[in-house]
Parts: sequence; structure tokens; C-alpha cells
Amino acid sequence: MKPKISIIVPIYNAQKSIARCIESILNQDYKDFELLLIDDGSKDDSGSICDLYGGQDERVRVIHKENSGVSDTRNLALKEAVGEYLQFLDADDWITPNATRFLVESMENNSCDMVIADFYRVIGERLSHKGSIDEEGVLSREDFANLMMENPADFYYGVLWNKLYKKEIIEKHHLYMNPKISWCEDFMFNLEYIRYCENIYVLQVPIYYYVKTKGSLVSQSMTLAKTIRTKLMVFEYYNEFYKQVFSEEEYEKKRLQIYSYLMDVASDETVPPALISNSKKLGQERSVANAALGEDQHYFAEDYRNRKLMAYYLEPIAIKNDLSLEEARVLLVLSHNPIVKNKKELAEFMEISQQKLTIILAKFRKNEYVKVSKKRGKDSVQIALGDASEKLVEELQTAETQFETARFSGLSEEELKEYQRLSTRIKENILRIVLR
Repeated sequence: MKPKISIIVPIYNAQKSIARCIESILNQDYKDFELLLIDDGSKDDSGSICDLYGGQDERVRVIHKENSGVSDTRNLALKEAVGEYLQFLDADDWITPNATRFLVESMENNSCDMVIADFYRVIGERLSHKGSIDEEGVLSREDFANLMMENPADFYYGVLWNKLYKKEIIEKHHLYMNPKISWCEDFMFNLEYIRYCENIYVLQVPIYYYVKTKGSLVSQSMTLAKTIRTKLMVFEYYNEFYKQVFSEEEYEKKRLQIYSYLMDVASDETVPPALISNSKKLGQERSVANAALGEDQHYFAEDYRNRKLMAYYLEPIAIKNDLSLEEARVLLVLSHNPIVKNKKELAEFMEISQQKLTIILAKFRKNEYVKVSKKRGKDSVQIALGDASEKLVEELQTAETQFETARFSGLSEEELKEYQRLSTRIKENILRIVLR
């Protein structure tokens, strides 16, 4: 049976980082994929490392070839891939454990032709969250093109690795990487691909760790004359793209803005993350579980494991909606209790201070996620969900369903019934004591 997705990694002399890259793929919570490791004539131990993984996991296919460059290597992968969707990584980088699942779900749940996602930019031990489009959701080709025009040389638009593609579109229109150039070839491929997209999904969850270790191709291997020639070649693709996407009248209105691409340069925002306000230390961007506590059997360890599993599913939703994990939990609790009459009880239930809850509710009121009204003649308040929370609450409840599915994975129907029966008895025992 063919895998749903082919994950492609071109490799050249990457022995220091390739194991981390491969491990991040094999540890995905989405399992229906093949991994194509294309060794482009590496002179170090990269090929041997790939063969080791290929011998351990049947999803891994390793192809060794003579060195011919990254574009030719990716073109070979396009021919070899059998998946319905294509995902790319660079050998220096890695992905979050839910990256592939988010890409596939975004593609299929929204019936789109491409997904583009946020990513983390890593320098040393610091990272920063990188995105370019302000709102998550489906965009038409024309709307996406308008947004890209504002910052066309941004890595967000140009690279392959923060996107998911349909192999059907690539095969139908005979798309490939241009092996004659070594700069912006991925952007040129994207321009060709987007021409055949009806709509594109913008995913505001960072799923990819881009490591800034690669030197600038412009400064290291390209003369000024070659850079200019390549820039003009890319501009021809870029200009033609907008002629195809827009009507003649619309193109004329935007021509000056389109031509501004010639003054721009490929950019990954080279400000060191340590100087960026939203930068974090690598490893602190997402919550992780303590392995030792995960093995313990006492109550506190069980509670800890449940909280960490729930955080795994809630955290991406919190990130893309500019919420803390704690705020996401409060909103999820409110979704189960649409009207809460006592702020003190809610704070106690969430195990946070009333002061902290007041701050969270103030933010929710500003965003119109909740409505807070004081009860006449009493100190308590009434908290109800606001209309603006509907989509967010739906996402949070989906995460809760995923949490439950993961917890009970592998259990039979009879085992689930027995678990429910025992859970009910345990709850009754507890309430009999604490509610006396």
C-alpha cells in the first residue's frame, strides 16, 4: 500500500546533523510516510549513517548517487516518490513531532493544494518564531500572490521545507528544480507550483527548525555578475507568475510593486535571535516531559503524564492564537462549562490564583472570547463564552479528542467499557470523601 506522504531529504556531507534530522522524521506522531534519503555523493560518513537507518526502518529508502547538486538530487526524489503529498527537509534541520500531521490535516481538512507553515529560526542556542502572514486560514492564489508581493524574497515564501505539495500537480504540469542555478531554484519551483494552485492554507504553527549554519551562496560561490544574471532570470519567472495570476488591468496597477523585487534580496531575517524580543533559548519553545517522572506509578506522576500529554495537543493551538498554555486550558474548561458563576471556584479548579485568573479573563474580554458580568448585589461574577471564541474553542476541543484518542490507543471496546466502569466507581469514592 502506498504511503500518504513522501518526505524528501537531499544529503551532502551532513554527518554532524543528519541523524538528528532523520530521528525527528521517524519520531513523527503521523506514521503513514516514506522517507527518501538521497545521498548526493557525500565524502564523509553521511551515506553510511543513512544506510544504518535504512536497515532499521522499512519506511526509509536510501539512494546513493554521484554528486550533481541539490536541484538534481531533489529532481531524482520527485521521480522516486510514491506518496500523494511531498514534504521536504534540509539535512541540517529538523521538525517538531507533530509537523507532518499538521501539514496533512491542514491540506485535507481544507481541501487545498498547498500548505505553508511558520518555522523556528535557530542560531546557536537561540531561536525565534518566524512567519509572514498575519492570519491562519485558506487563501486564494490571488490573495496569496498579493501577500507575497509585499516581501517576495523572504525565506518564508521561497523555501521548500515549510510547505506541503501535491505530487499530482507536480506530475501533471511537469514541474522540477532548475539544476542550472544554485540560488533561488526553490523559489522558482514554488512560483511555478503556485500557478496551478486553486487555494493555499496558511498554518501559523512553527513546525520546522531552520538552522543558520549554511554560508551565503551569494557571498561564497557567486560572483557579482553571476548574481545579477541569476537575479534577472528569477525575476523573469516572478514577473511571468504575476502576469498569469492577475488580469492585465490588475497587473498594470501592481507592476511597480512587482518590479521592486529586483531591489530585494533573499532574506531569512539575519538579526540574531538573541536580539529579537520573541527569541527563546533552544529547548524552551515547547513543553517537554521529564522521563524519570514518566515512569513513576504514584498519583502525582499520573497527573503529570496527563498534563504533559494534554499540553502536547493544546500547545500548537495556543502558539498560533497568541495564548499561553495556561490560557488555552482555561478556555477549554470554560467550553465545558459555558457559564461559570464563581471566579474563585474556577481559579481553584484551575489551580491558579484569582489574580492570575483575573488577568487571563481581562485578555479574553479584550479578544471577545468571554463575557464577564457582575451579579447584582453579590461579589461573584458570571463568566460566559463570547461569540469570537467559537473557532478557537472548536480547535481546543479537537485537541482534547486527540488527547483522549492517544490515551486509549490500542484498547479494545471491552477494555474501554471496563475502564469507564472503574473510573466511575473511583470518582464516586473520591467525591464521597471530599464532599462530606
